[in-house]
Amino acid sequence: MEFLEAVTFAPADDIIRMLETVLDEDYAGLPIWARNLAYRLACLQRPNDSSLLREAAADLFNHGPDWDRIAAELRKRADAAEE
Repeated sequence: MEFLEAVTFAPADDIIRMLETVLDEDYAGLPIWARNLAYRLACLQRPNDSSLLREAAADLFNHGPDWDRIAAELRKRADAAEE
């Protein structure tokens, strides 16, 4: 519950810093549901941040085909943000 509350109200910079720290220490240490939520909240706060969108897409592609459609859409949004 503490994680959910903290990430729900955190600014994008804090979420990104947390993801970088946790994933650098142990890539599999953060459950996929927590990663998806964290990336989703950060992307909602920064909808035109192409590097964040690409990072979120790559993470989704790494965890199976269930999220490939969403990951592809994030890449399209990243491309559009760079135009």
